[in-house]
Amino acid sequence: MNGDILLVALIIIGLLGRSHIITTAACVLLVVKLLSLDRYLPTMERRGLELGLLFLTMGVLVPFASERITLKDISSMFTTWPGILALLGGAVATYMNGKGLELLKIDPQLIVGLVIGSIFGIIFLKGIPVGPLMAAGITAFLLKTLTFLFDKIR
Repeated sequence: MNGDILLVALIIIGLLGRSHIITTAACVLLVVKLLSLDRYLPTMERRGLELGLLFLTMGVLVPFASERITLKDISSMFTTWPGILALLGGAVATYMNGKGLELLKIDPQLIVGLVIGSIFGIIFLKGIPVGPLMAAGITAFLLKTLTFLFDKIR
């Protein structure tokens, strides 16, 4: 019953924060629970991220499929500062995702904070959740930075 109450609270928060994604996700999960389809929740949890990333990646790749990105556009990635920085950004992001995965393996209960933080980011900062690994990667970076700073101060 606590899960139902939390989902209703998330629906209300999503509506107040005008976050259609949170509202819809919480509604779908509440319907699944109310229809006693709880046995599908582990599969939804395991495969939901994969499906979400699949559709996110497809959305990002549409300009390739629709031929709005040309070979000239691709070559500029290696010859312009914005392009080089985009390559660097992609490499750093995937590195941080790996560090986030390591952190979650060591300290899995952090996922609660990551989820709540993501909800705050969606509602109050109008952000878009792209996955807990990046959030965990940023958390890992912040933890290392604070450890470094406070170890130096002592």
